[in-house]
Parts: sequence; structure tokens; C-alpha cells
Amino acid sequence: MSQAQLDNPGTYLPNDTMQMFRAAWELPAQCAAAWRIGRDAPVPPAKPYRNIVVTGLGGSAIGGDLLRVFTAGRLEIPVIVNRDYRLPRFVDDATLVFAVSYSGNTEETLSAYDDARGRGAAVVALTTGGRLGEQARRDMVPLITIPAGIAPRAATGYLFLPTLAVLERLGFLDGMDAEVDGLVRHLEILRGRYGPDAPAERNPAKQLAQNLYERLPVIWGVTGTTEVAAQRWKGQINENAKAPAYWSAFPELNHNEIVGFEQPAGVLRGVWLVVLRDPEDHPRVNLRVEITRSFVGTAAGMSEFIASGPTRLARLYSLIYLGDYTSLYLAVLYGTDPGPVRVIDRLKAELGAR
Repeated sequence: MSQAQLDNPGTYLPNDTMQMFRAAWELPAQCAAAWRIGRDAPVPPAKPYRNIVVTGLGGSAIGGDLLRVFTAGRLEIPVIVNRDYRLPRFVDDATLVFAVSYSGNTEETLSAYDDARGRGAAVVALTTGGRLGEQARRDMVPLITIPAGIAPRAATGYLFLPTLAVLERLGFLDGMDAEVDGLVRHLEILRGRYGPDAPAERNPAKQLAQNLYERLPVIWGVTGTTEVAAQRWKGQINENAKAPAYWSAFPELNHNEIVGFEQPAGVLRGVWLVVLRDPEDHPRVNLRVEITRSFVGTAAGMSEFIASGPTRLARLYSLIYLGDYTSLYLAVLYGTDPGPVRVIDRLKAELGAR
């Protein structure tokens, strides 16, 4: 598919059976709606919680990672993301647990929900319905119901922002109205730059998709700022473009991964590096990025993007939004429908049959 075809949405939007492009375009409105839902939702009793756990998988878990990274410098208690059937041993009646499943039927999350209830943790369920919604209503657990009808990976606003609202209402955070307002306004600007009608000559998402086409994307973030964006890029490329991708983060990657750019030459010539940065990155990390450039000349190329926006939340999502659109254009270049994830559906069917 040529650049001219990428600039002709009429050739590929009709093949987007789950309207992933539409969901991306509507992300600003989704975030605004998600914030309102969280502000109006039931909350557990306010008490001196010692830790917060978000339990979920896939697109439902990425909201937990967003919460973890965004609140790291704001909360005095840790936020842990659990992607398992069981919760960590420390979970008890001083733990606040968000059980998150877009469908409400994720078996690992349902198991972890029961585990949390059995240990006396305060639980908030976040879902469109399904078995999780049924159990929360039965157990009289605070239930945040979000709209159905889109792919879970396209619902990050719904799966993340209500948890921020709950924490603010419990007294852990403040100033979130301004953060979310800045996020929504900035996303409205960015979709004009990244959306299908923006020509490739000035559309960073289309340009990057062309660089990643037929190459192996390796996404590098920075611990504490852009790491979750890098993780999100990897998952979006996997699910939307049905292609492999990998992620890591500074400074850890300077202690291992950087050594892996010596061989094999044939593989490295097919690697395209993407570095995601933020103005708040540690000065020594910035120096590490500059030095690391000189060690990766065997890769096919490197692109760097710096987070933008009026608030920290807006900056975080500015990179996520770019990755979302890039993965969709990469799907177009591969001639694949970005919506269906048939391999995952088959896996769930196999598990259900056993």
C-alpha cells in the first residue's frame, strides 16, 4: 500500500469491521465521558488503605499500568498491577482492589475478584457487565458500569479514568478535573494531526507506520514516565497490525538489551527503534539516550517522540494516541482488518472447552 493509498481513507475504512479508526477518533469524547462516569460512581468506604491493586488482563490491565505510572509521584502508597488468577500475598483488608474486565468475563479477573473478597479487601468492579457485573451486584460491591460496543484495547479512557476519579473522591488525589480537561483538549488537537484525513507528509503516525512496515518494531520508553506508553505500543501493534513488537525501558535496557545490537546482522537490519521521551525524564536518562544512539547503528533506523500537552496526563496520552494510530496504519499497510483478534478468540474457546 502506497502513501497515496494511506491518504485515501475510502480504500481502507470500509474494511475496518470493528470501527477501530472511529474509536481512535472518538477517544477525546470517551475520556470526557469516562471521567463523568467515575465522578458519579459508587465508592468504597474511605479508610487508611496501605496499598492499591488493579487486577486485569490485556486492555483492561493497561489502565492499571496507567494508574501506576501516573500516580507514582502523587501517592504515598503503592499501586500494583496484577495479571494473574491469584492476588499477591500482601492483599488484605487494608487493600483497595480494582477488578477490571471490559467484558466482565475474563476468567483470571473473576478468580482474582473472588480472592480479593475472600481476604476482606475493599473491591471496586469496573466492567461493561458480564459475570463480574453480576457478582458485584450480588455481593453489593461498588460497581462502575462503562459502555460496551468497542474493543477493550480501544477503551483505555473507560478502563482508566474512573479509577482516578475514585481515588480523588477517597481523598488520595486532587486537581484531577484540570488534568482531565487538559487531556481532552489536547487529544482533540492531536487527532487532527494523526487522523486519516491528515496527509502523510505531515502525519507522524502515517510516516512511522511506513518505517515500521516489514520491520520489527522495538519500542523504548523511560521508567516512571513513558514506560507504559511503550508497553501500550507493543500491545497495539500486536493486536491491531497482527505483527510482532517488543518494548523495554531506560535505564534498565542499558544494562542488558543494548548489548544485543552486535549480531546477527541480518536480524538487526530489520529492526526499527522507537524512543518515547518526556520533558520530566531524569537528566541522566536523557544523557543515556544520547549515548545509546551511537550503539545501535546496526538497526534499520530510529525515531524519537517527545510527549506533548499541558498536563502530565495529556503528555502520557499524547504518546499513547500516536501509537494507537500508528498501529492502525500499519494494519492498513499489511492489508489486515485491525479489529478481530481471532487467535485470542480461539484460545478462549479452547480454554472454555476444557
